[in-house]
Amino acid sequence: MSSIDVSDNGVTNEESLEQVQSPEVKQEAKKQKPSARVVLPTDDDAHHLKLDKAIPSPPPARDDGQDTDEEGEEDEGDGEVGAGGDFLAEFPDETGELELIHCRLKNLDELRLPRFAAHLRRLCLRQNAISKLDPETFHQLTKLEELDFYDNKIKHVEDAFTKMSLLTSLDLSFNLLRSVPEHLEHLPLLSTIYFVQNRISKISGLESLVNLRSLELGGNKIRTIEGLETLVNLEELWLGKNKITRLEGLGTLKKLKILSIQSNRITKLEGLEELEDLDQLYLSHNGIKQIEGLEKNAKLTTLDIQYNFIEKIENVSHLQELEEFWMSGNKIPDLTSIYKELRNIKALRTLYLEANPCQKNDMANYRRKVMLTLPQLTQIDATYVRA
Repeated sequence: MSSIDVSDNGVTNEESLEQVQSPEVKQEAKKQKPSARVVLPTDDDAHHLKLDKAIPSPPPARDDGQDTDEEGEEDEGDGEVGAGGDFLAEFPDETGELELIHCRLKNLDELRLPRFAAHLRRLCLRQNAISKLDPETFHQLTKLEELDFYDNKIKHVEDAFTKMSLLTSLDLSFNLLRSVPEHLEHLPLLSTIYFVQNRISKISGLESLVNLRSLELGGNKIRTIEGLETLVNLEELWLGKNKITRLEGLGTLKKLKILSIQSNRITKLEGLEELEDLDQLYLSHNGIKQIEGLEKNAKLTTLDIQYNFIEKIENVSHLQELEEFWMSGNKIPDLTSIYKELRNIKALRTLYLEANPCQKNDMANYRRKVMLTLPQLTQIDATYVRA
């Protein structure tokens, strides 16, 4: 089988961390099932483009931090890719993967996606200008397993995904969604969801997704943790950069291993009693004043409570599997509580304490004192400990 390479130069942005394959990797990929990768080149690399039609340069990246309905809107002129022809005419019907990244796509009609329906397993349309999903098109793509619309202009999904019963991964991050898309009950195999950086204010519509393993809802406007009771197989929950004020609604998530609620409005550590398999807990940049409520979380290997208002390290001596403890930017006055709580945690390797009074008030001797207090450490703050 063969693959058709459209460009060997890619475009990345700060948010997506998208890695573009090298020519050598693409040659190796030719041995695999047919796939197509279309990535918009820069002006200097325009000679690499192996298409009959020219593709205009992309617009400047939008500021995703704006909170207006007009966010990211751009000129509706002649910049649309593929207008007037079959943009993917050179690709075989047996193509199993399509990646159309940063191509200024606005209308998907010219892609004629239904002709790939029998074989298409993965569709990636990152960093385009897509705002509308035509149900008539997507209802034919019943073999899809992965669907990626990261960084587009989608406001509504409606019933476009109702025929994708094999879908396992869905990415609608950096769009304009105001709520969790409806009709997700038609995606029984869905295991990974990315709805990062939208305008979602309420967790809803996920009740039927019992096979969900990872849920990412960071960068939205969520105030309450709710609607997760039936997600009994969930292993990762990412809720950073929302407006959540309380740890609640987590009692049934007994398989949860990673919980991230950074940059919210949490003031009390609570509601974690049922999460006995929790491995990583991230709570930096909140309003927590005391370390508590971790009695049942003995399997924690990473605990991040940086940049809160904690004055004392306490109630962690039982965390014997703890390897990384991040406490920077709190109000720890000295190393007294550190010795008492951490000296017997033999697994501990990394400790962050910078930007606490115990570091700022004794910068000359701080590292040496920590090393003598906790000889098991291999890293203090961002610096490794010399053997």
